[in-house]
Amino acid sequence: MLRRQARLTLAALIGEAAVGYPPRLHRVLPHPVVGLGALIDAAERRLNRPEHPSAARRVAGAATVAGVAGAAAMAGLAASRLPGPAPVAAATLGLAQRSLHDHVAAVALALEADDLAAARLAVGCIVGRDTAALDATGVAAAAIESLAESFNDGVVAPAFWLAVAGLPGLYAYKAVNTADSLIGHREPRWRDFGWAAARTDDVMNLTPARLAGALIATAGGRRDGWRMMLRDARHHASPNAGWPEAAMAGALGVRLGGPVTYEGVMTERPTFGDGPAPTAADLRRALDIYTRACGLLWAAAAVGGRVWRR
Repeated sequence: MLRRQARLTLAALIGEAAVGYPPRLHRVLPHPVVGLGALIDAAERRLNRPEHPSAARRVAGAATVAGVAGAAAMAGLAASRLPGPAPVAAATLGLAQRSLHDHVAAVALALEADDLAAARLAVGCIVGRDTAALDATGVAAAAIESLAESFNDGVVAPAFWLAVAGLPGLYAYKAVNTADSLIGHREPRWRDFGWAAARTDDVMNLTPARLAGALIATAGGRRDGWRMMLRDARHHASPNAGWPEAAMAGALGVRLGGPVTYEGVMTERPTFGDGPAPTAADLRRALDIYTRACGLLWAAAAVGGRVWRR
């Protein structure tokens, strides 16, 4: 079973990197995550009633996460039983190697052309912070941080759950991760309803995030990638996001993190690494590290497909 799932993981990683989810297809048939997000959003509007007590909203949020994750797992089970290459195609829907690279590369191209307005617009597609006042350094930092964190959320963690639990595990993870991105916030509206989504996402990312950090540190080829990851990862508010971000900071020899603004409100964050603020050239180097890290993940899946006996 594990050998078959490792081979499925490798095939899906290669297929998604080659094809991705073409924009033309998305315009005709939106990516399934869009529908999943709409379902979670509808459940939140219906069940997260401000007049309900905190405990009731937590229960409703937990039921929502369990419901969407269970339904996603059942869909994954059905997809795994499809004939021919269909399971591989179904698995590519849970991965985001190509789209992540393309989105970050668009930021790099704009910075390299000294088009700050276009760079701000491009980075605004992949980060939640305010981008209108970012200078070139701020744009580069935002893009690098998003690339590092999303390497886990969009590539390593989905591949991990695909290899460990097949398509049901992959789809369940995507459901939980999508729920966390939509409702797993600390603001008063979502604090109780999104508690289960945030905690479940934390648990499901514990191993993948550390693996993602290790892959980035290895791909970077510098001891500082490992040193900064082990030194600074624990400073992040998230138990997981700091691992790939700190590894990327060390691998590049730059400083990431620090205060940012969300919807006009300044938020203090820890810093990762001891170097200078990143530049457009560092963003391009980060993309190279990301590509090599993806290659290392492919290699791990290939080895798993050969050595696992069951």
